[in-house]
Amino acid sequence: MSSFPNDFLWGAATSSHQVEGNNSNNDWWVWEKTAGVADLSGQACKHYELYAQDFDLAKSLNHNAHRFSLEWSRIEPSPGEFNEKELIHYRDVLQALRERGLEPVVTLHHFTNPIWFSRMGGWHSSRAVRHFLDFTAKAVNFLGEQVKYWVTINEPMVYVYNGYLVGVWPPQRKSLWLSRTATSIFAETHSRSYWLIHSIYEKNGWAAPMVSIAHNMRAFQPLTRSLRNRLSIYLRNKFFNLDFLDRIAKGNALDYIGVNYYTRDLVDACSWAPGELLQGLCRNDPAPLEKNYMGWDIAPEGFYDILLLLKKYHLPIIITENGTCVGDDKSRWLYIYNHLKNLLRAKEAGLDIRGYLYWSLLDNFEWDKGFAPRFGLIDVDFKTYKRTVRQSAVKYAQICRTGQLGNP
Repeated sequence: MSSFPNDFLWGAATSSHQVEGNNSNNDWWVWEKTAGVADLSGQACKHYELYAQDFDLAKSLNHNAHRFSLEWSRIEPSPGEFNEKELIHYRDVLQALRERGLEPVVTLHHFTNPIWFSRMGGWHSSRAVRHFLDFTAKAVNFLGEQVKYWVTINEPMVYVYNGYLVGVWPPQRKSLWLSRTATSIFAETHSRSYWLIHSIYEKNGWAAPMVSIAHNMRAFQPLTRSLRNRLSIYLRNKFFNLDFLDRIAKGNALDYIGVNYYTRDLVDACSWAPGELLQGLCRNDPAPLEKNYMGWDIAPEGFYDILLLLKKYHLPIIITENGTCVGDDKSRWLYIYNHLKNLLRAKEAGLDIRGYLYWSLLDNFEWDKGFAPRFGLIDVDFKTYKRTVRQSAVKYAQICRTGQLGNP
């Protein structure tokens, strides 16, 4: 097999805080000013104003799909008070995508929270589910007629890990108990949102939606096949890659699986201690892989490995994020090509893979790393906001047009 089906979804992804600019009513905006990070998000890519121009570029690159997120803090600036002007803005965004033949994939939560939500306890509060369901109901009733694909929550386990375990992102709580609480609340929030979205579509007589999460998965590869390393990889796959999916799949609250994949961890557990089994990494890699700007190993074969883990769910798969930040655009192109090559391998192995959305359409604000990491198919000059299409995007556009992988 060297080609993708004609109805395959091809495109790229963005998220509101990373590209829109001036999201001054969310917790990240507040946190940036006190955390000592490299850059403030500020105007980001000015995508809030320039989205039509950006979608013109996506269309010119033969994309037929685009993933973006709604900024909850714009839509519900105070609890129970919804800003219809912002809902109309996102309706206009959806219309702009539809006019250009791009299928929207809409994310309800992509890391940022309204300030009021964070102040009342955020994702470790017993009120979190109710507030998120109120937001979901409002957004889906207003926008749902134009949307088939929904992502309720982006990377819940990444949020929990960075916000509650290592404490480098807001709310910086660093508590095992709170991390478990937040994980359970995220699982309940997704499941109840899933059924709410379906009920809204049924009530309005709209065609049934496809609802999922965007789940970050990391490949774990052993330095040696020792018993300790094999146990370590089993535990890491269980707790990081599969446990959250298992929870929500038990309630039949997935129509597809959204997969975010970037890198692998090379595992060489040095002791039987739980911390080493779950987090220890190889300290002396004899054959180091190329790394991106963030220091992540570029490991396309790991993509194939993690996709095979999903066979047991018997669900369609959409790659909701996959990308790299590198200084050399040739490396970006090879990253895309080699990951698509492994995606085809996974299809040959029997997985029902229906789309690939590169991260990201634009260079953007990369959370606590600021603007330095360049993930975009399109270069952004953050002084002038000029967009420049990279050669990797042109080569990817050829695959989007033909569905043929060809040679790199």
